[in-house]
Amino acid sequence: MPILSVLDLAPIPQGSEADDALRNSADLAALAETLGYKRYWMAEHHSMPGIASAATAVALAFVGANTSTIRIGAGGIMLPNHAPLTIAEQFGTLEALYPGRVDLGLGRAPGTDQAAAYALRRNLQSDANQFPQDVLELQSYLRGGEQRVRAVPGEGMDIPLWILGSSTFGAQLAAMLGLPYAFASHFAPGQMMDAIKVYRETFRPSAQLSEPYVMLGFNVIAADSDEEAQLLATSIQQAFVALRTGAPGKLPPPQAGFMDTLPLSARAMLDQFLSCSAIGGPETMRRQTLDFLDRTGADELIVTAQIHDHQARRRSYQLLAEAVMREPALAA
Repeated sequence: MPILSVLDLAPIPQGSEADDALRNSADLAALAETLGYKRYWMAEHHSMPGIASAATAVALAFVGANTSTIRIGAGGIMLPNHAPLTIAEQFGTLEALYPGRVDLGLGRAPGTDQAAAYALRRNLQSDANQFPQDVLELQSYLRGGEQRVRAVPGEGMDIPLWILGSSTFGAQLAAMLGLPYAFASHFAPGQMMDAIKVYRETFRPSAQLSEPYVMLGFNVIAADSDEEAQLLATSIQQAFVALRTGAPGKLPPPQAGFMDTLPLSARAMLDQFLSCSAIGGPETMRRQTLDFLDRTGADELIVTAQIHDHQARRRSYQLLAEAVMREPALAA
């Protein structure tokens, strides 16, 4: 049975505010837990009017308090934005509160533009090229031992680390360190197959992981009919075009015929962006999801659904679980 997880950007739909988005996240996490999803990850983004998960560890603490068994984690923490000690303490605190449930995915992109990156770091001397060293420093704090600087909480805790990426750089690093690898195919699919190949062929076993493990980002917009799902998907289409044209905002409501308003270049951009997606009613969505799993050989999919209406978003994850995770029961 395929393993599915949830990637939540805590979208702020037009007509609502960040507090609504965070309450929706807690509600969706509770639903995902009952449906059998394995993890509930939230992503660090900054200076984005439509994303409420900037303070990722704080948001995860709220999600953890509203669930009891589902794993919670970051997908991911943009490590160049932070001192590794700070992240060890934050996720050590989460592990102390929710033992055995915490993951820590690490990325090297800023998750924002250069102006916000400067505001976060106060200077840009700690750049993405130091990412491998930052990962090793973070590991040392979580491992603990005879060292002057200690992460409390954090040291001695078994918090699985993941490397996130959208290129072969992250794949090489994850393989070298023997860590699981999550590829951002839900928005940057270009190097997906190359990165998977590099990771699997060069993987070195570690104390954390004996064999390579690949999780892929995947968009799912599911509804009771293909037509309804295609309409719901126009929200993420609008949001992506706005982001790429320098005007990010709150997640817009669906707009019938949106693609017809775009030039061919924008349509091609959206086709590339959404190439790792399942959009449709239950049968269409199920077929597209299983085809993607078969094509990539992913060990796990982490699914995002940027849908304007929260109830429709809940319904999308429910339909996915029923169609894919309960496939044998449906066939019977």
